[in-house]
Amino acid sequence: MCGNGWGHGWNGDWGWGGVVMSVLMVLLVVAVVVAIIFAVRYLSASPSLHHRGGAGPQGLRPEDRLADRFARGEIDSDEFQQRMALLREHR
Repeated sequence: MCGNGWGHGWNGDWGWGGVVMSVLMVLLVVAVVVAIIFAVRYLSASPSLHHRGGAGPQGLRPEDRLADRFARGEIDSDEFQQRMALLREHR
């Protein structure tokens, strides 16, 4: 009942095929784990870094920082427009 005459499996010898399959399985698991890590890091990154180039040291372009300051009420509309014009002139 236990042996079927093939000489493989639990009671037989797998030979080099078993070693190769084991190594390939470990490599597959490692590749899947690395892919998951990269996917999580990519999806958790700031959207401005995915779609816009030229990010500054803190990850935001000067225009984005200026817009944030305007949105928080730190600067008024006139100052925002003046500074945006200056930024566009010096590009």
